[in-house]
Amino acid sequence: MNAEIKTRIEMISRGEVPEGYKKTKVGIIPEDWEVKRLGELGKFFRGKGIPKSRILTEGIGCITYGEIYTTYNYTFKNFKSYINERTAKNSVPIKKNDILFAGSGETLEEIGKCVAYLGEDQAYAGGDIVVFRPYDIDGEVLGYLLNHDIVNNQKYKLGQGHSVVHIYAKDLETILIPVIHEKEQQKIAQILSTWDEAIELKEKLIEQKKQQKKGLMQKLLTGEVRLPGFDGEWEEVEFNKIFSRIPSNKYQIKTKDYLEDGLYPVVDQGKQKIIAYSNHEDKLFKIKSDGVIVFGDHTREVKYIDFDFIIGADGTQLIKTKEGFDIKFYYYHLLIKKIPDTGYNRHFKFLKEMMFYYPPLPEQKAIAQILSTADKEIELLEKELELLKLQKKGLMQLLLTGIVRVN
Repeated sequence: MNAEIKTRIEMISRGEVPEGYKKTKVGIIPEDWEVKRLGELGKFFRGKGIPKSRILTEGIGCITYGEIYTTYNYTFKNFKSYINERTAKNSVPIKKNDILFAGSGETLEEIGKCVAYLGEDQAYAGGDIVVFRPYDIDGEVLGYLLNHDIVNNQKYKLGQGHSVVHIYAKDLETILIPVIHEKEQQKIAQILSTWDEAIELKEKLIEQKKQQKKGLMQKLLTGEVRLPGFDGEWEEVEFNKIFSRIPSNKYQIKTKDYLEDGLYPVVDQGKQKIIAYSNHEDKLFKIKSDGVIVFGDHTREVKYIDFDFIIGADGTQLIKTKEGFDIKFYYYHLLIKKIPDTGYNRHFKFLKEMMFYYPPLPEQKAIAQILSTADKEIELLEKELELLKLQKKGLMQLLLTGIVRVN
């Protein structure tokens, strides 16, 4: 970063206006940019129809409002859902450059999330989607800009005071955005789409590695494929011969006591490895040797934890292996077990009834080492992915506010 840009960032962060810039209702932006209401820059209309029961795996492309939250970010060209011609007749067509807003959400962070459709194919928007069709502005740049803090802060205000938040065209029309010159729009779109492509490739690679590991686990943990130097039949043994349960009530804290930041990590029965933090040293569960297995009694989640932590909320069960049984091997073994899903009920009872393979200890350790190596490779790729996302976020801040110009 050159000295001029660094000075500009420092001035703007102090609320000072650098030469060639101006203070506006959306913040400090270049003098040659305008600020306009979204309603001046295009027209709004609503999506229609497309119930879940009509979604197909092939046909005419469509998007539902839920997919704006769960499937797409900023821009998209290809579809995950499809409909037939009959359903399409009762829906609303969209075209390239259209911006699709989710019309409702359960949190302020969700409200008004949008994506830009950049594909060439005929497609349709379902109900509870607000469609914005810009007159002249590049849809790709809008896809980024309308999800930036400049706009998000305005959308949050529109949704305040409601449990399930709805947003309407009349609300979105009032949103103010900086209008960037056409050539600069195109260059910004090119730069950000390059980062998007890198992120997408990294995500695909991570998914491939996860699938490879899944296949490897199935083969190695069942004895379908044996490692060189090992042979002989494996025994099957009961849960209680391998595992013992660790009493954990005295190490638990309640959900209301979770902190966003603190001295000690909190591990519960959810998907995330660390859910929160706490400063309750008296509740700290200290790892003595190889780590422990965390089993979600309600969720059926299985995690291996090798650091000191505090146990979060009800349903978090701690398990260790007995002598002669490698804990990492049996952590992976638990991951491939099909535990019945009975909803938000207790599931540990099903675990206790299961049988487990018992290879010799050296073979257990060798298999665990291979799978641990696969995990480390995935973790490294996930860190690289997070770095790419952070870099893109930084670029968006610089480019969409005009701090860095690409004329």
